[in-house]
Amino acid sequence: MNKIFKSAMFFAAAVTLGLTSCGSDDDNNNSAPTPAAVTDPQNLEYTSELAAAWGNYAVNVAKLLEDDATNLYNEWNNNYAQKFKNADASIGFDSYDACVEQMIDGCIDIANEVGAAKIGEPVDYWNAGDRTKALYAVESWYSWHSRDDYKNNILSIANALVGKCLTEAEFRSYASYDNLKNAINSSNLPENSIMGIEGIGADKTWQKIVAAWEAIDNIPQPFRNNIGSNEAAKAMDACAELNNSLAEMKSYIATLDDDDLKSIVQQFVDNVVLPTYNNLVAKNKALLNAVRAFQANPSDATFASACEAWLAARQPWETSEAFLFGPVSDMGLDPNMDSWPLDAAGIYELLKSQQWSEMQWSGDYDEEDEAIEAAQALRGYHTLEYLLFKDGQPRKVNN
Repeated sequence: MNKIFKSAMFFAAAVTLGLTSCGSDDDNNNSAPTPAAVTDPQNLEYTSELAAAWGNYAVNVAKLLEDDATNLYNEWNNNYAQKFKNADASIGFDSYDACVEQMIDGCIDIANEVGAAKIGEPVDYWNAGDRTKALYAVESWYSWHSRDDYKNNILSIANALVGKCLTEAEFRSYASYDNLKNAINSSNLPENSIMGIEGIGADKTWQKIVAAWEAIDNIPQPFRNNIGSNEAAKAMDACAELNNSLAEMKSYIATLDDDDLKSIVQQFVDNVVLPTYNNLVAKNKALLNAVRAFQANPSDATFASACEAWLAARQPWETSEAFLFGPVSDMGLDPNMDSWPLDAAGIYELLKSQQWSEMQWSGDYDEEDEAIEAAQALRGYHTLEYLLFKDGQPRKVNN
């Protein structure tokens, strides 16, 4: 869970920050007055005093997201994909067994993260009586998009095992394993996938995938208002059962034919990983354009359009979380794009200073490097979410 940023300032009740001079950046084309200090960065409002800095910050974050998405796709497409498909020992996989085991490990990791961390940590705080920490631990709570994030994480598991990027409608049409198997037999879904292999517990695992997705979907919306619900507890249990089923299925991999494993790996890379990352690039380019339109003409309408673009860009990211290995890990792109919890106090400080270079870092990635961690805490989807959404709705220019 290296993307989860534990900020010492995260639960600060108040911020009293000194005023600093404004910086400059290619996307900082407006002069902004320095805003006065506020006592609650978590609930900061968009105001005329903050407007120019707000637009500059949003554009700089969106540009970094587009850069990261592009770098991620290019690294896979130009180098890593072929090596992974060839089980190249230079990237740590010396057999097709190892490649497919990594595929399943990625699914196990995200199933566990959704159940034990994304849902489980807020629930634990809630049950311990700390309702404020419970709320602030809910990922994507500004947009009220948490439940959809978690469902898309489960969909990422389905995609990896089926060997195709499924829409939500397609996934739901295959809720029955019989329907899934019929689709594989009729070539509507690829046969050379993990779900296409008989006798490794695919039927049981698919049932657990569907059950976890449905259990999350049953949590009343928004999750931030229903942390202590029975439905949230059931979703945690369903994710744990999925985790166990995936682990059982993984034990069969060593018994499979090498040619079958090779086909599975190639299908996974060519029809899941690369299309997902290519979509990620396209959606983040559209997001940057929408945010630039907001910066040029701040209005309720451009706020709303930027929010729609954020939601669209979020989907391919969340459906990539079953394969957070390789470049996304080695290059620090996961915490670059998706650090959580939100460092609202740090974001407010940067709004005041407009020193956008504080979001950037260079050199080899080291997750223990505090300077890198600090830069990553000020950027990514959730920083942009904070700037665009409030209480599940697009922010307003005039509050």
